[in-house]
Amino acid sequence: MAKNDVAGRHGASSSDANDGIAGPDRAPGDGLLRLLALDDNDLDVISAHLQDALVRRADLHYFPTERRFVLAVQRFDWARETAAPPQRRLTALHFEQVRAVRHRNLGTAPDSLHSLLAVYFVEGEKPSGRILLEFAGGAAILLDVECVEAQLKDLGPVWNVETRPSHGPVDGKDAGG
Repeated sequence: MAKNDVAGRHGASSSDANDGIAGPDRAPGDGLLRLLALDDNDLDVISAHLQDALVRRADLHYFPTERRFVLAVQRFDWARETAAPPQRRLTALHFEQVRAVRHRNLGTAPDSLHSLLAVYFVEGEKPSGRILLEFAGGAAILLDVECVEAQLKDLGPVWNVETRPSHGPVDGKDAGG
């Protein structure tokens, strides 16, 4: 269930360029996306907005004493009109209540770039579980969490890109737009 930041702090919350509601850290219509995930359904919303985000290895950070995992991404703006030039936005995502982090195939080069495919929650003993960040090419990050608690926030910088991400044909049709 989606709720606005001003209306409450539970469920996925968002800012829309036309919503006209001002919160403590935004002006009406600023167009910056802000989402809060407290369950797997909310995390699905964040995952949809992060599809095809680009992530540098150097922009992944785990803070074990704070039990927080943070990443900065270059989010593709899928909500933008298809006739408008495609854009990416600098976006931050952080997860709270993180007990451990594991990863595979991320490499060690700080400037290596990875394309995020999806973010999933795999339930364990309620409310704990694992959050999987799955990247193209078989790379992945697995977060062991006490519960789902994540926040996504656009940081402001936006830039045009030459092409929209493409996912190839599905049943003979182009699925990548």
